[in-house]
Amino acid sequence: MALYAIGDTHLSLGADKPMDVFGGAWAGYQEKLTQGLSVLRPEDTLVIAGDVSWGMSLEESEADFAFLDAFPGTKLLLKGNHDYWWNTAAKMERFFAEKGFSSLRILHNNCHYYGDVALCGTRGWFYEEEKAGQNQKVFNRELIRLEASLKAAGEAEKLCFLHYPPFYTGYRCEPILALLERYQVKACYYGHLHGASHRLALQGKQGSVEYHMISADYLKFTPEKVLE
Repeated sequence: MALYAIGDTHLSLGADKPMDVFGGAWAGYQEKLTQGLSVLRPEDTLVIAGDVSWGMSLEESEADFAFLDAFPGTKLLLKGNHDYWWNTAAKMERFFAEKGFSSLRILHNNCHYYGDVALCGTRGWFYEEEKAGQNQKVFNRELIRLEASLKAAGEAEKLCFLHYPPFYTGYRCEPILALLERYQVKACYYGHLHGASHRLALQGKQGSVEYHMISADYLKFTPEKVLE
């Protein structure tokens, strides 16, 4: 039994936007993911920290969900900034049930458990959102979602998964960092950063929280083992 995490699978089996066009680490990335996810066993749990599929709708993402569902274990999906297929939890869960994707779960305004450890998370916030014209209302909504997830965990030990990094060279999202400290999160895992941005990521212990970057290309498309 093991808990794994990875971000940014960027699957595109039903949409015409394969990441192979970027070359480098992304060349042949679906085959690399197939190999990397082969570590999963039926008793394992995998958290995918956003940017799961390029599909513009649940229907367009169906082949990507089928790809993930075919691997053993439970998969917890977070929303990323490119997950345009994302919908209400009820609609996503109904779609998964109708298609027989029994291993897929949504991590959004809630928490899931791996043994006694609570797995919390949301998309988060990054300075790119401000550049894109996102406003304070959107930011506040993300804070509410994160706190709802952390509150749902009660007194349990907490791990947090975000799509966006809560800090980066030259940037800190203080309200998110404060929530992680206040709710005594043990470790935070995030994705979103690719290529040359990897070198500007901040990892390790900050305050009382341990931070880890888990973008798929950074991990060479093999999920990081978080817990046994």
